[in-house]
Amino acid sequence: MCRAASGAGTAAPSADGPRPCTSRPSPRQPFQTVSSSLRQVNEILFLVEEADDGSYRATAAGAAIHAEADTLEELQQEIRDAVHCHFDEGQAPALIRLHHVREEVLVL
Repeated sequence: MCRAASGAGTAAPSADGPRPCTSRPSPRQPFQTVSSSLRQVNEILFLVEEADDGSYRATAAGAAIHAEADTLEELQQEIRDAVHCHFDEGQAPALIRLHHVREEVLVL
């Protein structure tokens, strides 16, 4: 049994074999097969944090990619290198977004 990309509905087998999975149509979009709706990732998000020793660490959201460096400029280059190593040739995202996370504690 096959589930649709949206998580709702199933495709029942026919006499010719199983039918391809399809997503639910929207008023603006016709049916699509799941395989045709999968596309190359265009962007990857990294969470950047400053470590206790003053260095920087970055972790990709949704992927096992990590980098660390002493400065933000070095970290940016380390992130580029890690992304190129992680993805196959021609599959790397076009954009790398950095989200700087800074924790602060306020005492009342």
